[in-house]
Amino acid sequence: MRTPPARRTCAALAAVTCLALAATACGGTTKEDVRNENRSATTGGKADPDAELRKGLTVAFLPKQVNNPYFTVAGKGGEKALGELGSRYKETGPSSATDTSGQVSYVNTLTQQQVDAMAVSAQDPGALCTALKQAMRNGIEVVTYDSDTRPECRNAFVSQASAEDLGRTQVRLLAEQIGHKGEIAILSAAQTATNQNTWIGYMKDELRKPAYRDMRLVEIAYGNDDAQQSFQQTQGLLQEHPDLKGIISPTTVGIKAAAQYLSGSRHKGKVKLTGLGTPNDLRRYVKDGTVEAFELWDPAKLGELAARTAVALASGQITGKEGETFRAGALGEYTIGEDGVIVLGKPAVFDAGNIDDYDF
Repeated sequence: MRTPPARRTCAALAAVTCLALAATACGGTTKEDVRNENRSATTGGKADPDAELRKGLTVAFLPKQVNNPYFTVAGKGGEKALGELGSRYKETGPSSATDTSGQVSYVNTLTQQQVDAMAVSAQDPGALCTALKQAMRNGIEVVTYDSDTRPECRNAFVSQASAEDLGRTQVRLLAEQIGHKGEIAILSAAQTATNQNTWIGYMKDELRKPAYRDMRLVEIAYGNDDAQQSFQQTQGLLQEHPDLKGIISPTTVGIKAAAQYLSGSRHKGKVKLTGLGTPNDLRRYVKDGTVEAFELWDPAKLGELAARTAVALASGQITGKEGETFRAGALGEYTIGEDGVIVLGKPAVFDAGNIDDYDF
């Protein structure tokens, strides 16, 4: 019997577009179907913290920028965790921290490649949403880490620390260093960076308290997580505001570039610098007096938690709903908070007294 034309067309389409991104028009089994079958078989479609962790998964990390030292350390943490869990790590992403359209194309490519999960540090809170929703519709677990997108566009967000803690403590660190008095500036990354803007919002709120009545935020500059741009922005801030007493840079690239500029200028030791940096990047600047104290979390642990969250999602131990719990190896047990947020822990402060205790 001759196959009707419509059926031949559908069969041909299915053969050519068997990738998860397109396997919807003609029915058949998609990756989402397989995932749901796996979950139904072991958890009844609900989170089961005792479900066995799946092995042989492919988890892709998509940072804001590849070859960025911070994201390299985070990626190594994720890779190590996935190796212990019997799954595969891969990394891909743009070379520029402002290439939002590039991030979208990488999400689409990973969806086409049918990875099991992806861990994404979003450059923009909304730009990735359509692509990430498509990935989830095709059975891919989506975890954001370091920088979030909108809650409906991912399964869970692994936060470095409480956004409020990070924003307020950076102001407190700088205030202590300048005696709660004087003009200050912020050197951020990209204007659209979700995490940066959230932290800055809490910084502004902290500065409204009576304790900071003699401090004034005069400018927010953007170095786009580029070393040269951040160096130049630091120079510009000091030229524009000759009475500047301190700079907060909540970005590892920015604070290192600012420290580099200050260390070779007449402002060294006079203009205080704090923010978020890695001990290895800032050790020399702490020891030469350019930087007094700064803070961060362990990016390797952030990457590890993102990887373990992705595997827990793919295994049905969690679905991303508030109140669900899971164990993340040696990191301990975590409970998912409001809007699917998982907090790594409290930020750590680094200074001359403890910086040699850390190597990352």
